[in-house]
Amino acid sequence: MRLHEIKRSSGLKDKANRIWRWNASKWNYSGRGLKWQKARSGGSVPIFFEGGQTSIVQQMPKARWFKRYYKLVDKYSVINLWRLQKDERIKDKMELNKFKLKELWYIKKESDLVKVLWNWDFSKEISFIWLDKFSKTAIEKIGKTKSKIN
Repeated sequence: MRLHEIKRSSGLKDKANRIWRWNASKWNYSGRGLKWQKARSGGSVPIFFEGGQTSIVQQMPKARWFKRYYKLVDKYSVINLWRLQKDERIKDKMELNKFKLKELWYIKKESDLVKVLWNWDFSKEISFIWLDKFSKTAIEKIGKTKSKIN
């Protein structure tokens, strides 16, 4: 098929509008109207923009039961094993729980959720008591030493 052999669809009545060509379509102004922001090049208005009046979303009352998403997601205080390894205050055969971690300034409150991560060598003998989560690699490294997870 060649370019000069192409025929228009039978249902098509009007000439195709060539938008973005200055005077080429819809008589003048290329389908953009005459003036204002949307007629200019690069001028656009957000979909939710309502001409300056307060948007409908802001006018609607807030649901009484709704909680913000950051309150729905559990926030963990992260402790790296390499920090415990380098810390001189933590001795071998020591028991680490949330109260001890708060005393050592690793967490702010005892009620915080604690997650232990691994990213360095670990060789101390520590028993971890009542901590919430451990990464898989942290469990492996703790298992290789004489440390315990309770």
